[in-house]
Amino acid sequence: MAIIGLDHVNISIPVGGEDKARAFYADLLGMHEVPKPDNLSASGCWFERGGVSLHMGADPEFTPARKAHPAFLVDDLAGLRAKLDHAGHETRDDKPVEGYDRFFAFDPFGNRVEFMQLI
Repeated sequence: MAIIGLDHVNISIPVGGEDKARAFYADLLGMHEVPKPDNLSASGCWFERGGVSLHMGADPEFTPARKAHPAFLVDDLAGLRAKLDHAGHETRDDKPVEGYDRFFAFDPFGNRVEFMQLI
């Protein structure tokens, strides 16, 4: 047995948070919403872009992930940061990682998200 890839990342959102998730992940980040399977369609939403699949699961006992996070590779880190800042989303730098420029932001629910660009 060997792990051969990553299928998706799941992030929790509060029940009823789908519209805020769409505004952040689709409208700001440019991900595309994809249909969920019928047997999973009760709540939450799924997004994809560039081979990355992100599943948003609605949790009635939601608590934001303040440390755990997905890290997205992007091709215009400065432009994305300006877009997030302009939209009122907090961004912050962290310790450097060799070979990357990067920053962290928080989605509308307080989940931590990292954005990285190869240098």
